[in-house]
Amino acid sequence: MIAEFGLAALWLAAALSLLQLLLTLVPALRDQAEPRTVASIAVGQGLFTLAAFGALIAVFLRTDTSVLLVAENSHSAKPWIYKFAGAWGNHEGSMLMWVTILTVAGAAVALLERRLPRDTLNAALGSQAALALGFFAFLLFASNPFARLYPAPPDGQGLNPLLQDPGLAFHPPTLYLGYVGLSVAFSLAVGALLTREVGPALARAMRPWVLGAWVLLTLGITAGSYWAYYELGWGGFWFWDPVENASLMPWLAATALLHSVNVLSARGGLRAWTIMLALIAFSMSMVGTFLVRSGILTSVHSFAVDPRRGTFILALLALYVGGALSLFAARIGTVREGARFDVVSREGALVMNNLLLATILGTVFVGTLYPLMAEAATGEKMSVGPPYFNAVAGPLTLLLGLLLFVGPLLNWRRDRRPLLRRAALPLSVALAALLVSFISVPAMSWLARLGLAVAAGLVPASLMPLVGRNLLRTPLATWGMVVAHLGIAVALAGMAFDTAFTKETLAAVRVGETRQVGPWAVRLAGVRPIAGKNFTALEARLEAFRGGSSLVLTPESRFFTTPFTETNETAIRTRLDGQLYTVLGKTDEEGRWQLRLWWKPMVTLIWLGGALIAFGGILALLGREWRSWWRKRRTAW
Repeated sequence: MIAEFGLAALWLAAALSLLQLLLTLVPALRDQAEPRTVASIAVGQGLFTLAAFGALIAVFLRTDTSVLLVAENSHSAKPWIYKFAGAWGNHEGSMLMWVTILTVAGAAVALLERRLPRDTLNAALGSQAALALGFFAFLLFASNPFARLYPAPPDGQGLNPLLQDPGLAFHPPTLYLGYVGLSVAFSLAVGALLTREVGPALARAMRPWVLGAWVLLTLGITAGSYWAYYELGWGGFWFWDPVENASLMPWLAATALLHSVNVLSARGGLRAWTIMLALIAFSMSMVGTFLVRSGILTSVHSFAVDPRRGTFILALLALYVGGALSLFAARIGTVREGARFDVVSREGALVMNNLLLATILGTVFVGTLYPLMAEAATGEKMSVGPPYFNAVAGPLTLLLGLLLFVGPLLNWRRDRRPLLRRAALPLSVALAALLVSFISVPAMSWLARLGLAVAAGLVPASLMPLVGRNLLRTPLATWGMVVAHLGIAVALAGMAFDTAFTKETLAAVRVGETRQVGPWAVRLAGVRPIAGKNFTALEARLEAFRGGSSLVLTPESRFFTTPFTETNETAIRTRLDGQLYTVLGKTDEEGRWQLRLWWKPMVTLIWLGGALIAFGGILALLGREWRSWWRKRRTAW
């Protein structure tokens, strides 16, 4: 009965989304609809969808194999955390999670938003209902998560072992919250276009959603990067996999939108550009969903291969993105021009920031989709890998870092002061770092060398907005900007260190033999069989020595029977100056074991930088919302 309850809740939520769409966009009904009625419908829609998602989690926790989705993606022997996370570790469950977050976000907008005129808010809620209605139709007619299976098997087929990791419980929900936060910016932009109310009030309503979505996307991407690093055993933090790119593209668009919406809010400028970015940011989320869920691209961590359902998502993508861009083309002439500014100004630097981000987004988009277009045109399969992405996106990212040397220090509208004098300190530090790199490591690649130099210069550049300020009275939003830019410097340094100084040893060794990797001597002390709750494994004992210190690592080669899969579990030890990363491979006829060893100096800076960037975003969000709340309270007094 739990599955039937979930399906009924899904139908009721779909009916409410249709009602909300009619009440907010049909002129004859819109004028009579009370705001309280629309808000109640939005809240009801969110609650019913939340109930449906709760029912799905319940059938997974109970291992109810009479539900087809459970039988195909779970097993009674799995630990409860993987039964729980398994609810969204599949195609149907992840789409139900998507629409659940979408409708709950719509309910939050209906309840909390007070900055927009009623017509604009209603139009935005109508757009949000239209988005939800399409995904409800997808779930109910093409991808039912509550479909029954008769007769029910005694046990399920189990979850993909690669997804049996605690990170799965947090990574997808974080990313989805980010994607769907951008849907609110999309709907607000559509509402503003429909009512021709594009101005600072729209930016102030949009900003917390964009900032929140950007923080969550940053956390999701950072966590996903670390998950792939330790779980897949490839020793890299980013492989330009299509699924990785699917999350990076909306993040790039959201980063540009975040800066653009600040200009619109503070100075009334970049009106059309802000609307366009709001549409593009969510469109990239939709493109990412299509790429991951259609199976049209092959990926190491894509788990849906279904062209029929991919066609449904493609139709939704064409409907929403095409409709929004058509509306933009029809209404953009009615958007008033914003405040003017000089090229050398804070606004000018933010425009350059936006153009660089848009160019990086375009290169990633083309590189991800080019193999598809080439195959459609020639029939031959092609791939675009790291050489293309690194060669194109790397220099643009460094230019973006150089822009941060001076951009945050410029005045709004016009700045007559010499730029070189302003950027003297960060440029000096960057040139000094460049010189040291030439002297100490002559053979370093130019991209890593420039990355280290820009990262070094970005550290003082990030802190300079605090110079001369009373730090206790400095707005939290300014602290947020400083911390986020500092996080970029830290992450950039980690990437450059990893590129320049990583050492790798691939060897076949017998028990008792030792191999060197970087400063570490690693000895294979033994290999023994072990048993987990739903797998068996061979576990190696590796003893590593450096100077007077030693440590033990235990990488595993695991064997799952449901489904039949073999995986490698890495063993990693972190030290202040880097990580020792080990993988156990197969044994050969002579009794030797394959070992893959990496020494990765300062690699943890990559994820520390990501965490700092997200923390900066949280500070900025709290600071702006606190300021807004305080102003309202003071006005009320």
